[in-house]
Amino acid sequence: MTQTDALPTAGSRQRGRATVLPGYRAPSVSGALPGPRSAELLNRQSRRESNARTYPRRLPLAVRRAAGSFVEDLDGNVFLDFLSGAGVLSLGHNPPEPLAAAHRQLDELVHGLDFPTPVKDEFTDLTLGMLPARMRDRTKIHFCGPTGANAVEAALKLCRTATGREEVISFQGGFHGSTLATLSVTGLVAQKAPIHGRMPGVHFFPYSSCHRCPLGLERGSCAVNCAGYLERSLTDPNGGIPLPAAVVLELVQGEGGVIPADAEFVRRLRELTRTLDIPLIVDEVQTGCGRTGTWFAFEQYGIEPDVVVASKALSGLGLPAAVILYDERLDVWQPGSHSGTFRGNQAAFAAGVATMQVVRRDRVLSNVRARAEQLMRHLEGLRELTDQVSDVRGLGLMAGVELADPVTGRPASALALRLQQEALLRGLIVELGGRDDGVLRLLPPLNCTAEEIDMAANILHEALTVALDAEPSHGNG
Repeated sequence: MTQTDALPTAGSRQRGRATVLPGYRAPSVSGALPGPRSAELLNRQSRRESNARTYPRRLPLAVRRAAGSFVEDLDGNVFLDFLSGAGVLSLGHNPPEPLAAAHRQLDELVHGLDFPTPVKDEFTDLTLGMLPARMRDRTKIHFCGPTGANAVEAALKLCRTATGREEVISFQGGFHGSTLATLSVTGLVAQKAPIHGRMPGVHFFPYSSCHRCPLGLERGSCAVNCAGYLERSLTDPNGGIPLPAAVVLELVQGEGGVIPADAEFVRRLRELTRTLDIPLIVDEVQTGCGRTGTWFAFEQYGIEPDVVVASKALSGLGLPAAVILYDERLDVWQPGSHSGTFRGNQAAFAAGVATMQVVRRDRVLSNVRARAEQLMRHLEGLRELTDQVSDVRGLGLMAGVELADPVTGRPASALALRLQQEALLRGLIVELGGRDDGVLRLLPPLNCTAEEIDMAANILHEALTVALDAEPSHGNG
């Protein structure tokens, strides 16, 4: 069987996921990357596309086709994709049932503005039905422009309108988008520094990153102190911050290095915002739609946010859609307060309906929890190779391996980059993130198999071994 023939096809489907053809169940890479055909397209892209492009710089391949957990480039190399469109492809590439639902919808209606349609109504029913029972009857849904950043902007506008206040509390290390307002509430300084006239009134506070405490405290006390610091600042008459319109939070900082928030920190934050009547926005753009093992990550923290932002995996297919789900008491908007021409993507709604049906029927969230436990066991094993693996963490199938100098604690960015490159050469696509890109990030499909997790782990073990051999000195000494 050739590499080209080995990729999944429409005729090789199992219920709920796309599978590879019989006899081929592993990545296969021949020669240097990029191959000649990929290199040609990458060079054309470099000449014609914006300098802001990102992924092809460190993952130099041009994609021909994909299905399930596998991607094939123009040169016939096959990769196991543990990036999943940056978390968009919850059921892998081209999942058969969402794909078929989108195809059917294309013959009926594609673009619907904000008119009600049968498929939009069904999508709304299922989306609200995924919320905890206590939240369903008092939650409104707003369909935003087709990106997570647009939905975050909508959430900020909603809370400012409803409260009549201006200030916003965000957290160090957080990422909420690259538009002007979302960049203003994002922690990454390098990205925002060139942009003048950012949204005013944003205040950053320490996030409960207990592995590397922002307050320099002993592990275990950081979360309580981070929440306490925010509480003292907001209740101090001389604290300098007027009562804010909102607090915006990721429960797992994705771009920030896959850092799950401490549960006590989150509970105290929710208690504080409720006491002070500050709307709490939980940004679930990456953690939502099953990524962490529950439909939304906030369910695992025992809280009920005032606003939930969802996008990325809403369609399960990569078709763009974004919504905010919010407490009805905040619904003070006038018609047209937050609009968007492309907020009526009917094909995305159809695919989203099929995705939620597959998730329920095939117990996909149970698979997320089982595969997450398996993946974390493998990643913990990387510690045996080097003491530069300073932390292994995650929630559900959102996992990170932090690489750092064991003496100084500085990110081992060069080692992380070599690890990513060596993994790609062996057929595994993974991403970097965190401070100075010192964290290896994994976002496999939610319906990935035990065999695929084992394959990825074996590649990472070999890739890290090779990457360490390229260093002047390494090891556990």
